[in-house]
Amino acid sequence: MTPIDRDEAARRAADELLKPGYEKEALLDQAYRRFMQFVGDLMDAATGSGTTGGIISAIVITLIIGGVVALVVWRLRTTSRRNAAAQDGLFGERTMTAAEHRQAAERLAAGGDWTEAIQERLRAIARDLEERALVDGLPGRTADELAAEAGRALPGFADELTAAARSFDDVTYGAVPGTREAYDAMSGLDERLRQARPVPLAGRAS
Repeated sequence: MTPIDRDEAARRAADELLKPGYEKEALLDQAYRRFMQFVGDLMDAATGSGTTGGIISAIVITLIIGGVVALVVWRLRTTSRRNAAAQDGLFGERTMTAAEHRQAAERLAAGGDWTEAIQERLRAIARDLEERALVDGLPGRTADELAAEAGRALPGFADELTAAARSFDDVTYGAVPGTREAYDAMSGLDERLRQARPVPLAGRAS
Protein backbone atom coordinates (compact mmCIF):
# COMPACT_ATOMS: atom_id res chain seq x y z
CA MET A 1 0.00 0.00 0.00
CA THR A 2 1.40 3.37 -1.03
CA PRO A 3 1.86 5.77 1.91
CA ILE A 4 -0.34 8.88 1.81
CA ASP A 5 1.41 12.16 2.42
CA ARG A 6 -0.10 15.10 4.31
CA ASP A 7 -1.27 16.98 1.22
CA GLU A 8 -3.03 13.93 -0.17
CA ALA A 9 -4.72 13.26 3.18
CA ALA A 10 -5.94 16.86 3.31
CA ARG A 11 -7.27 16.62 -0.23
CA ARG A 12 -9.15 13.42 0.54
CA ALA A 13 -10.57 14.90 3.70
CA ALA A 14 -11.75 17.94 1.75
CA ASP A 15 -13.36 15.69 -0.88
CA GLU A 16 -15.12 13.75 1.85
CA LEU A 17 -16.50 16.93 3.41
CA LEU A 18 -17.83 18.06 0.04
CA LYS A 19 -20.14 15.05 -0.17
CA PRO A 20 -23.92 15.81 0.13
CA GLY A 21 -24.12 14.50 3.68
CA TYR A 22 -21.73 17.19 4.87
CA GLU A 23 -23.08 20.11 2.86
CA LYS A 24 -25.35 21.47 5.55
CA GLU A 25 -25.31 21.46 9.32
CA ALA A 26 -28.52 21.94 11.25
CA LEU A 27 -28.83 25.54 12.38
CA LEU A 28 -29.39 24.53 15.99
CA ASP A 29 -26.39 22.19 15.94
CA GLN A 30 -24.26 24.88 14.35
CA ALA A 31 -25.31 27.48 16.92
CA TYR A 32 -24.69 25.05 19.77
CA ARG A 33 -21.26 24.09 18.41
CA ARG A 34 -20.21 27.71 17.99
CA PHE A 35 -21.50 28.64 21.43
CA MET A 36 -19.62 25.78 23.08
CA GLN A 37 -16.51 26.68 21.12
CA PHE A 38 -16.87 30.27 22.28
CA VAL A 39 -17.27 29.21 25.92
CA GLY A 40 -14.32 26.85 25.55
CA ASP A 41 -12.16 29.66 24.20
CA LEU A 42 -13.18 31.83 27.12
CA MET A 43 -12.31 29.08 29.57
CA ASP A 44 -8.93 28.65 27.92
CA ALA A 45 -8.38 32.39 28.09
CA ALA A 46 -9.41 32.51 31.75
CA THR A 47 -6.97 29.77 32.72
CA GLY A 48 -4.12 30.31 30.31
CA SER A 49 -3.87 34.00 29.53
CA GLY A 50 -2.50 36.88 31.56
CA THR A 51 -4.18 38.36 34.58
CA THR A 52 -6.15 41.00 32.67
CA GLY A 53 -7.35 38.60 29.98
CA GLY A 54 -8.26 36.01 32.60
CA ILE A 55 -10.33 38.52 34.58
CA ILE A 56 -12.17 39.71 31.48
CA SER A 57 -12.87 36.13 30.39
CA ALA A 58 -14.13 35.22 33.85
CA ILE A 59 -16.47 38.23 33.83
CA VAL A 60 -17.86 37.29 30.41
CA ILE A 61 -18.42 33.68 31.52
CA THR A 62 -20.20 34.91 34.66
CA LEU A 63 -22.45 37.17 32.56
CA ILE A 64 -23.32 34.28 30.23
CA ILE A 65 -24.18 31.99 33.13
CA GLY A 66 -26.21 34.77 34.74
CA GLY A 67 -28.11 35.33 31.52
CA VAL A 68 -28.93 31.63 31.21
CA VAL A 69 -30.12 31.50 34.83
CA ALA A 70 -32.25 34.62 34.34
CA LEU A 71 -33.84 33.09 31.24
CA VAL A 72 -34.67 29.87 33.07
CA VAL A 73 -36.15 31.78 36.04
CA TRP A 74 -38.23 33.94 33.69
CA ARG A 75 -39.62 30.86 31.93
CA LEU A 76 -40.46 29.19 35.25
CA ARG A 77 -42.25 32.30 36.52
CA THR A 78 -44.20 32.64 33.29
CA THR A 79 -45.32 29.01 33.51
CA SER A 80 -46.20 29.44 37.17
CA ARG A 81 -48.35 32.51 36.43
CA ARG A 82 -50.18 30.66 33.66
CA ASN A 83 -50.85 27.70 35.93
CA ALA A 84 -52.05 30.01 38.71
CA ALA A 85 -54.41 31.76 36.31
CA ALA A 86 -55.84 28.42 35.22
CA GLN A 87 -56.31 27.32 38.84
CA ASP A 88 -58.11 30.57 39.73
CA GLY A 89 -60.77 29.84 37.13
CA LEU A 90 -64.02 28.05 37.79
CA PHE A 91 -63.34 24.99 35.69
CA GLY A 92 -60.61 22.37 35.57
CA GLU A 93 -59.10 20.78 32.50
CA ARG A 94 -62.02 18.45 31.75
CA THR A 95 -65.07 19.93 30.04
CA MET A 96 -68.35 18.93 31.65
CA THR A 97 -71.94 19.91 30.95
CA ALA A 98 -74.14 21.71 33.45
CA ALA A 99 -76.04 18.48 34.09
CA GLU A 100 -72.79 16.62 34.81
CA HIS A 101 -71.69 19.31 37.27
CA ARG A 102 -75.07 19.10 39.03
CA GLN A 103 -74.80 15.34 39.30
CA ALA A 104 -71.30 15.64 40.73
CA ALA A 105 -72.51 18.25 43.21
CA GLU A 106 -75.35 16.03 44.38
CA ARG A 107 -73.01 13.05 44.88
CA LEU A 108 -70.62 15.19 46.90
CA ALA A 109 -73.45 16.66 48.97
CA ALA A 110 -74.79 13.19 49.67
CA GLY A 111 -71.38 12.29 51.06
CA GLY A 112 -71.25 15.42 53.20
CA ASP A 113 -68.42 16.98 51.19
CA TRP A 114 -69.95 20.44 51.26
CA THR A 115 -66.89 22.35 50.08
CA GLU A 116 -66.56 20.49 46.78
CA ALA A 117 -70.33 20.29 46.42
CA ILE A 118 -70.53 24.11 46.55
CA GLN A 119 -67.77 24.37 43.98
CA GLU A 120 -69.47 21.95 41.59
CA ARG A 121 -72.84 23.65 41.99
CA LEU A 122 -71.45 27.05 41.01
CA ARG A 123 -69.75 25.37 38.05
CA ALA A 124 -73.16 23.98 37.11
CA ILE A 125 -74.58 27.52 37.26
CA ALA A 126 -71.75 28.86 35.12
CA ARG A 127 -72.01 26.12 32.52
CA ASP A 128 -75.79 26.41 32.35
CA LEU A 129 -75.53 30.15 31.69
CA GLU A 130 -72.95 29.46 28.99
CA GLU A 131 -75.09 26.78 27.38
CA ARG A 132 -78.00 29.22 27.26
CA ALA A 133 -75.71 31.93 25.82
CA LEU A 134 -76.41 34.26 28.74
CA VAL A 135 -72.67 34.62 29.38
CA ASP A 136 -69.69 34.05 27.12
CA GLY A 137 -67.68 30.85 27.46
CA LEU A 138 -64.39 32.34 28.64
CA PRO A 139 -61.53 30.06 29.73
CA GLY A 140 -60.10 30.93 33.13
CA ARG A 141 -63.21 32.85 34.18
CA THR A 142 -63.36 33.62 37.90
CA ALA A 143 -66.47 33.43 40.07
CA ASP A 144 -66.56 37.21 40.43
CA GLU A 145 -66.37 37.68 36.66
CA LEU A 146 -69.22 35.22 36.22
CA ALA A 147 -71.37 37.05 38.76
CA ALA A 148 -70.72 40.42 37.12
CA GLU A 149 -71.55 39.25 33.59
CA ALA A 150 -74.53 37.12 34.60
CA GLY A 151 -75.85 39.98 36.72
CA ARG A 152 -76.11 42.15 33.61
CA ALA A 153 -78.17 39.52 31.79
CA LEU A 154 -80.25 38.68 34.87
CA PRO A 155 -80.25 41.84 37.01
CA GLY A 156 -82.85 40.45 39.38
CA PHE A 157 -80.30 37.84 40.51
CA ALA A 158 -77.27 40.14 40.65
CA ASP A 159 -77.01 40.21 44.45
CA GLU A 160 -77.49 36.47 44.80
CA LEU A 161 -74.91 35.79 42.10
CA THR A 162 -72.42 38.00 43.92
CA ALA A 163 -73.12 36.14 47.17
CA ALA A 164 -72.69 32.80 45.39
CA ALA A 165 -69.34 33.93 43.96
CA ARG A 166 -68.23 34.99 47.43
CA SER A 167 -69.24 31.62 48.83
CA PHE A 168 -67.26 29.85 46.11
CA ASP A 169 -64.19 31.99 46.81
CA ASP A 170 -64.47 31.46 50.56
CA VAL A 171 -64.41 27.67 50.36
CA THR A 172 -61.90 27.55 47.49
CA TYR A 173 -59.33 30.17 48.48
CA GLY A 174 -60.29 31.36 51.96
CA ALA A 175 -60.11 28.01 53.78
CA VAL A 176 -63.70 28.48 54.92
CA PRO A 177 -65.38 25.07 55.37
CA GLY A 178 -68.45 24.46 53.27
CA THR A 179 -71.79 23.94 54.99
CA ARG A 180 -75.14 22.42 54.16
CA GLU A 181 -76.75 25.86 54.38
CA ALA A 182 -74.30 27.35 51.87
CA TYR A 183 -74.85 24.44 49.50
CA ASP A 184 -78.64 24.66 49.81
CA ALA A 185 -78.47 28.38 48.99
CA MET A 186 -76.30 27.64 45.95
CA SER A 187 -78.50 24.82 44.66
CA GLY A 188 -81.66 26.89 45.21
CA LEU A 189 -80.15 29.72 43.17
CA ASP A 190 -79.23 27.24 40.45
CA GLU A 191 -82.78 25.94 40.18
CA ARG A 192 -84.29 29.45 40.01
CA LEU A 193 -81.73 30.60 37.46
CA ARG A 194 -82.70 27.70 35.20
CA GLN A 195 -86.23 29.14 34.99
CA ALA A 196 -85.12 32.77 34.62
CA ARG A 197 -85.30 34.70 31.39
CA PRO A 198 -82.82 37.45 30.52
CA VAL A 199 -83.88 41.05 30.19
CA PRO A 200 -83.93 42.45 26.62
CA LEU A 201 -80.63 43.87 25.41
CA ALA A 202 -82.12 47.38 25.31
CA GLY A 203 -82.92 47.17 28.99
CA ARG A 204 -79.46 46.13 30.17
CA ALA A 205 -77.10 48.63 31.75
CA SER A 206 -74.31 49.66 29.41
